[in-house]
Amino acid sequence: MTKTRTQPSPPAPRDQGRDEVFQIETHGIDPIPESARHGGAKDLFWLWFGSNLTFTYVINGALAVAFGLNFWQATGVVVIGGLAFFAISAAGYSGVRTGTATLVISRAAFGVRGNWPAGLLNWVVSIGYTVVNTVVGVLALEAFFAHLGWHGTGARAAALAVTMALTFAVALWGHATVQFAERWLAYVLAAGFGALLVFVLPGADFSTQGGAPGAAGWSLAFVVALAGPFSYLPMPADYTRYLPVTTSLRSLTWAGALGGFVSSVALGVAGVAAATQADLTDAVAGTETLLPGWFKPVFLALVLGGCVTNSIITLYSSSLNLQVLGIPWSRAKAIVISAAVTLGGSVYALFLGDFTSALLSFLSLLVIVFAPWGGVFLADMVLRRCRYDNESLHSGRAGAYWYRGGYHPAGLTALLAGIAFGALTCDSELWTGPLVTPLGGADLSLASSVVAALAYWALSTRTAPTASR
Repeated sequence: MTKTRTQPSPPAPRDQGRDEVFQIETHGIDPIPESARHGGAKDLFWLWFGSNLTFTYVINGALAVAFGLNFWQATGVVVIGGLAFFAISAAGYSGVRTGTATLVISRAAFGVRGNWPAGLLNWVVSIGYTVVNTVVGVLALEAFFAHLGWHGTGARAAALAVTMALTFAVALWGHATVQFAERWLAYVLAAGFGALLVFVLPGADFSTQGGAPGAAGWSLAFVVALAGPFSYLPMPADYTRYLPVTTSLRSLTWAGALGGFVSSVALGVAGVAAATQADLTDAVAGTETLLPGWFKPVFLALVLGGCVTNSIITLYSSSLNLQVLGIPWSRAKAIVISAAVTLGGSVYALFLGDFTSALLSFLSLLVIVFAPWGGVFLADMVLRRCRYDNESLHSGRAGAYWYRGGYHPAGLTALLAGIAFGALTCDSELWTGPLVTPLGGADLSLASSVVAALAYWALSTRTAPTASR
């Protein structure tokens, strides 16, 4: 009897668009195939930890004190703000399930066409925050140059070139390089900001005196603390879409949430401590007064580094955002548009005129849109149990998410309900809602996310948006 020899199976084809450090990523919003999936949930800890080691959270902590809260009250607000990263991190599970970007997945909630306006606004917001981060980083590096004796326009121009180069190069290379850079920058920045905390915390005023800010003070403090984490809602899947499909929701949520929580809370507490002992109207200059002379140049370098780590992920996601909007370019080409607009805005702010305050006011007003957008997106994800028809996310008219003429009535109706509530209860420099005064000056605009989520749930109960894939 002759034995039949079993031929070995041919090796699985390797994905030609592999995600490697210091090589330009070729994938964009196209679904990442299983052959290209790699990494683990622990990678998300370093991504969110590194990208949130930014001086912005020091400013947020200081603002809580400026709104009338004492040390312990302000610290409590900072901690609650940090807990929001659990929702942000959990939202990344949609990327594991679909292999694509957040603003592609949100087509399921709003429809292909209904998703477009929020996508455009998100790109504007991304570029706006990148401009602000770039300007702050440039000013910090310029001050560092001043310590070395170099002043003037040339120093500022050089600082801009360095800041843009650091941000753009990493974001251009793509996903693997972004994760690599965030991890290694996190090691350095964590050590530096840890030293900052050691310098400012012992001198803080830990008394419980005062601490009667009223409804307006409390609400503004929570808006500031929660707005930072929730500004990431349109992007978590951008950084989970390469993870293996076996990655669990629990491990993903805990890893990313702890990363964002630890860095944002540590720096927020540093800001609270600094604000109880110095005038932080100019947060960088005010914090400098609390530091030993030898550490001041290091502190300025930390401010620059934090701006860069935060801008990297924002600029990277903006390139995916442009593909969602229909730009027929690769991700690497699309990012040139975002970088060019960022450079133009930064040049104007630094050399031609000061529009940074106006830009910040405009960005803060957009919470009216993005809080309810996030509420609908998260509610949709929960109702579907993160199960999507992956083909339909990219199929346009032929897919299940075209709904009625490209619009999902339930999603858009819930979004408009949330926007209306946010507009009525928002208290910003550019707009004060008519319900703010009757509410004792409280800003409840972030609660528009809850209003929108509940409205979406109510509208979707008859035809629950589920998919088997």
